[in-house]
This record gives sequence, C-alpha cells and structure tokens, in this order.
Amino acid sequence: MAAPLVGRLVVVGLGLIGGSFAKGLREAKACREVVGFDLNPRSRELAVELGVVDHCAESLEEACRGAEVVQMAVPILAMERLLEQLAGLDLGDAILTDVGSAKGSVVRRAAAAFGRMPDRFVPGHPIAGSEQSGVTAADGSLFRRHKVILTPLAETDPDALELVHRLWATLDAHVEHMDVVRHDEVLAATSHLPHLLAFGLVDSLARRHENLEIFRYAAGGFRDFTRIAGSDPVMWHDIFLANREAVLHTLDDFRADLDELRAAIDQQDGRKLLGVFTRAQAAREHFSKILARRAYVDVMHSKDLIFIAQPGGHLKGRLRVPGDKSISHRSIMLGSLAEGTTEVEGFLEGEDALATIQAFRDMGVVIEGPQQGNVTVHGVGLHGLKAPAGPLYMGNSGTSMRLLSGLLAAQSFDTELSGDASLSKRPMNRVAKPLREMGAVIETGADGRPPLRIKGGQRLSGMHYDMPMASAQVKSCLLLAGLYAQGETSVTEPAPTRDHTERMLRGFGYPVKVDGSTVTVEPG
Repeated sequence: MAAPLVGRLVVVGLGLIGGSFAKGLREAKACREVVGFDLNPRSRELAVELGVVDHCAESLEEACRGAEVVQMAVPILAMERLLEQLAGLDLGDAILTDVGSAKGSVVRRAAAAFGRMPDRFVPGHPIAGSEQSGVTAADGSLFRRHKVILTPLAETDPDALELVHRLWATLDAHVEHMDVVRHDEVLAATSHLPHLLAFGLVDSLARRHENLEIFRYAAGGFRDFTRIAGSDPVMWHDIFLANREAVLHTLDDFRADLDELRAAIDQQDGRKLLGVFTRAQAAREHFSKILARRAYVDVMHSKDLIFIAQPGGHLKGRLRVPGDKSISHRSIMLGSLAEGTTEVEGFLEGEDALATIQAFRDMGVVIEGPQQGNVTVHGVGLHGLKAPAGPLYMGNSGTSMRLLSGLLAAQSFDTELSGDASLSKRPMNRVAKPLREMGAVIETGADGRPPLRIKGGQRLSGMHYDMPMASAQVKSCLLLAGLYAQGETSVTEPAPTRDHTERMLRGFGYPVKVDGSTVTVEPG
C-alpha cells in the first residue's frame, strides 16, 4: 500500500464541500489522520458518526496542533475571522488551503491577517456542489470528474502547491491552475451571474399579483433555468459581496446586451434577434469542440460495424446526391460578403462547412440553419464583418483556414485561426507567403503550421502570382484577398483546378476575368 500523502489533515468547516473533501481523502486512505472542526457541535458529532472524519476537535487550536494541511471550508465572509484566528496559532510548516469561490477576497484577507501572503497558502476552488447542504450530504465522490482551480501566487511554495494538487487529484478531480484575477472574472460570468439571474427572476415573478398563474403554467425550461435559485441564500449572499467587482463588471456587460435585446424587440429588429438566437443555439456545442480540441462534428463511424456485400437481388429506391463541400464553404463566405440575403439549398452539413458557418457567426453574420440542407445567410457587405471575440476555430477544415486567411488579411481587425490536432499539423505557408507579398502581416506556428495570427488594418496591393503547384484553395485565397487589394490581382495556375470561386463570384455579380489559365479580379 502506498504511503499516505499527509499525516494530519484538518478540515475546518464540515459542510457539503469540507465534509466531502475530508470523507473522500479518508476513504482513499490518503491521510493517516483526518481531523474535523466546526462551530456547530451537532455537525461535529455527525461527522464522526457518518465516517466523514476520524475524530473532531473541540477547538481550532486543538485541531491544528501538528497539522500538515489545513483545509478552510467555511463560508466566504467567515474566512476573515478564521484567518485571523489561524494567524494567532503556531502552525509550524502547515499548508493552508481553501475552497472559496472568490479568490481575490480570500487572498486580500489572508495577507491582512498574516501581515503578508503566507508562502504555504494555496488558494483553491472546487467547481462542484449540490442543492443539498451540511455534513449529512458529504459525498466522497463529489469532486470526481469536476474541475478544481488552484490560484497560486508568485510567493506560493511549489512543494505546497504540488501537495494540494495531488490531494485533489486523489479525489479524481481535474485540477487546473489560474491567475487569481482571471479566476474571479471567469467565475463571475459562468457561475455567479447565472445564479444572480435565477434568484432575481424567481423573486421578480413571485412578487407579481398573478404569481400563482405564472408558476402554475411554468414549463420545463423555466424550471431548468431557475433550479439554481434553490441554492443556499446565505452562501450566495457571501459570494456576491466577496466577488463584488468582478460580478458588477460582468453584470454591466450583460445589462448592455440585455438593453440591445430590448431595443431590438421594441424596434421589431428581427435580424438582430435572429443573430443572437442563432449564435446562442450553436455556442455550447461550438465551445465544447474547441475545449476538447476535436473536429467540429465527431466522425460518424464505428469500428464495431462490418458490412458485407453479397451479389444477387434487385435494388430500387431514390437517391439524393449530397451537396458539394467546396461550394458549401463558398456559399457561406460569399453570401456573408454580399449585400442582402442569400438562400442556399443542398448545403452539405459536414464538419468542415459547419466550421465555416461558425466562423462567420463569430464575425457578426446572421446565419439561419442548416436545416435539411437549407441555409439563409444575411450578408453584411464587403466591409461589414466584425472582430470576433476570440480565435476562430476551424476544426479539421483546411479549406476554411486557407480561404479565410485571404479574406481576413484585408480586414480592419486582428484575427487568429486555430484548429484541431490534425489541422494543426498541416502546412499554411502556401497561402501565408503570397499573402505577405501582397502586404499582409501573418504569423504562423512552427514550420508554417497553425495557428495563424493575422494583423488587421493592412493595405494590400494587387499582384500577379504564378502558382508553383495547382491548388484551388491557394487560388481562392488570393482571389478573396484581391477583392480588397489596390489594383488587379491575378493568379496563373500550372494545371486546371476547381473553378468554384470564379463561377460563384460571377453568380453574385462580381466581375471576374478568365484568360486561359489566369484568373483576375479587381477591388470593389
């Protein structure tokens, strides 16, 4: 059996989080001794009866005597008093850590209590919980497959950080490290704001005269959204006051967005509403793919299936030929740059074309669908794209990345194009080099591979480019850049390639000259 990670673990605060932390490590035999302390005598009794801790101390001083790790799991506003008490004890080399959801507040109070930030203090925050509370809800598996964020400071002892990391990892938590300020900003947006909205909405509706009718006919969506309003009011009262600045900043941003939605409804601006709703509908799946570094749509295959074709018999039926991927890409790109609305039928709903749709949604284009191969693109014109909030994720689509690099090289804003693990290995210098000759500023990863970082606000100059190898993607990239460049842009290819871009530009009313193997466009 492996040696325990810790000799004496002390958990102060035997609620759901502190109790679950103690119980999980006790069950994993990660500590020789797990000692609990709580101001509530009944909680101390139950913690021992339920096997949450080995035993409880009657005072904080008794609990911390000989401690190697002290986990502070008290409410965030009780942390100040606890830290002051700990600062008055002889803690030796004990490591202090906590579970508060507002790290800036905890760090400031620790520095004030100890006169400086203790180097053996590792701030932490498990992103896990339950609607139940108290030591009776303690669950040793509560943190399994949940994130735990540690927010070490410059003075934090690396050995202390490593031990706290290993304790959480023992509970099968996914442990990450983050800057204190960044943590509070992220949690204000992803956790604190949703709770504030749920509490506020339920309270607002409950105070109306027709409240009984409102709640009687509330559908599942209302119940799902407001479920978190059943959380501990005192705990959340503490959190909002402790993380005040970050919550206010996030709330102000949301209020501004809400005002825009109100104005859109008031002015009957259906396009604005449609843009918000279509982006929101796709957002959760989109960001999950980015975080998992997966292609935009999971590959649809199974290694467990075997198909064996046997001769004989007759086959009758109707077949529908799927849409073309290359044309699907370009329909979104050119439809977005066009004036007015573009209706697309037969759109190929594959991973690559969906990545292109998402990229243009991220740049402010309203796109409906795809639904059974139908897509509606509300064009913003050649100069109507907006700066995306973050990198544009191309999944596994080389076509999206190469064509968009030409289009984005002439925009007024900076962009970054990233992709999944497979796309990140593919060469991009074949488009980056000629674009640089036109005046673009593009940085690539090692060996000319993604991500591509494109500097906005550049003046591109038209040029003639003799392609060293035949490539419809390179040709299309330069033609799209040529829509914005000063003077003519022409491309000569050594062998014929697909001419979808030329044909579709003409279809959208944009002049394109073709002379043998040379294609020419002018800005306009």
